Amino acid sequence: MVLPIQLPDDAPFTPEQRAWLNDFLSKALAQAGGPVAVAAPRVPVTVLFGSQTGTAEGLAKKLFKTLKKGNFEPQLHDLGQYEISSLPAEKNLLIITSTYGDGEPPDSVAGFHSLLMGATAPKLEGVSYSVLALGDSSYPDFCKCGVEFDSRLAELGAIRLYDRVDVDVDPDEPYARWSSAVLAKLGPALAAAAITVDEDADEEQGFSKSRPFPSAILDNHNLNGPGDKQTHHIALSLDGSGLEYEVGDALGVYPINPANVVDEILANLPFKPSDVPGPDGEDMPLREALLGYYDIGTLNKTLVQKWQARSGSPFLRSLVAADDKKAWDDFCWGRDLIDLVIDYPADFGDAEEFVSVLKKLQPRLYSIASSPRAHPGEVHLCVGIVRYHTYGRQRGGVCSTFLADRSQGLQPGVYVHTNPAFRLPTDGNVPVIMVGPGTGIAPFRAFLEDRKATAAKGGNWLFFGNPHQATDYLYQNEIEAYHSDGILTRLDLAWSRDQKEKLYVQHLMLQQGAELWSWLQQGAAFYVCGDASRMAKDVDKALHQVAETHGSMTADEAVAYVNQLKKDKRYLRDVY
Repeated sequence: MVLPIQLPDDAPFTPEQRAWLNDFLSKALAQAGGPVAVAAPRVPVTVLFGSQTGTAEGLAKKLFKTLKKGNFEPQLHDLGQYEISSLPAEKNLLIITSTYGDGEPPDSVAGFHSLLMGATAPKLEGVSYSVLALGDSSYPDFCKCGVEFDSRLAELGAIRLYDRVDVDVDPDEPYARWSSAVLAKLGPALAAAAITVDEDADEEQGFSKSRPFPSAILDNHNLNGPGDKQTHHIALSLDGSGLEYEVGDALGVYPINPANVVDEILANLPFKPSDVPGPDGEDMPLREALLGYYDIGTLNKTLVQKWQARSGSPFLRSLVAADDKKAWDDFCWGRDLIDLVIDYPADFGDAEEFVSVLKKLQPRLYSIASSPRAHPGEVHLCVGIVRYHTYGRQRGGVCSTFLADRSQGLQPGVYVHTNPAFRLPTDGNVPVIMVGPGTGIAPFRAFLEDRKATAAKGGNWLFFGNPHQATDYLYQNEIEAYHSDGILTRLDLAWSRDQKEKLYVQHLMLQQGAELWSWLQQGAAFYVCGDASRMAKDVDKALHQVAETHGSMTADEAVAYVNQLKKDKRYLRDVY
């Protein structure tokens, strides 16, 4: 007879008393009825996540569910809500965090990040940890937030349970590798139950990132007036997909590379094209693979390093050897794979070796510009078409030019990317302030449609801007109708090139600082969408200035106030 004996975790005993009683009970029952197996105590594990668009949060919740199926005692916390003073008491700490913009931590994590990196951070002897860092190698500060967390925890005395794993855009394989290794480190016998659980059993069936829905394009037109600038309103059908979304979510779109560039690459390769493994393992012609499954766009350090190992180029050899950040940035900017193929030929033996150095072509995420309450069965996007000329070539954003130029008659593969970090207040009486110049208007068009459909009573204030009013006033008729109807309580417009002095949304924020502060004091939620590198930083700076000027705060007090807004989920950003 085997009887698992273990006192309940909430029994009022010290660890020493618990051990003695467990031992006593086990021996007593062994004498009474035969051998007894004493159940191993559950292993405490704390999972912390820092998420900007929901990916890190989704992985953390998946890990938490897996841990619950094993002999673990897991806890799950958003780093934005987690108190740094709790760190020294943790036994096993697993952190999943993204990086966005210029190597910045997710917005809600800014306060925790600052404290952890500061001089007052607590010592962490006795804490075991591991970090999964999410990022995109096309950005110079790849996975910087996760890298900083990993090194800082070690500096504070914590012990790495397992080496940090850096994720380059697609998390599926790195997450599976990292989570399995971490579970094994926590205890092979204890982890076995969790590892062998069919993790896909609880996954939602239907269309998803791994199985995108072929969506018919219902509308595709340029919102700009005469000129070179193009911003397309694109409506796609979700009929029959079963896909659902909320305002604030994003739509993932799978692009197709330009055929003329693919054909030029093929014509300049040093081998005869043959079938290659697709990203999912199936064989396909090299041309088909380059059109739809491999990234032939922007260069990054990793690709150039792999290319140089097969190239006789003295320049690439010196670039890799110097490993200078500015030199890397200067070389990679404005170049694509075709530039390596033609200007820096490499000796690949066959097609399979060639594609082995390429990344999988990733879907692009676009902020959804519609409310499902206003457009049932549809999803709308507002896409800026990126075109530019560098090194003697006309180039463009792979997905934006696909939607504008190459999608006619096709059904792009799409899926919904949920973004719980960019939601309207659940209470419709809460006022909202929206700052969205350019294509940053997208989620706020959806917000206004939703606020109208739900008859929300809270005020709505929009800051919108673009170069010229005559040609760049996106969704002008809709916005002005909302303003006339009173749904849009306040509307401030910045046309940066319509006067001698440039005027941007952050300037209007400062001009309306007293009113803006009044709305914030009434509990308003503050939203920003658009360019992360300049606009979002300037808006953030303006928000601090408003707090200092109209809240009579010192600079340090304004920083604390803005961080509290983020922690309270009243300052939310969807920036890229």
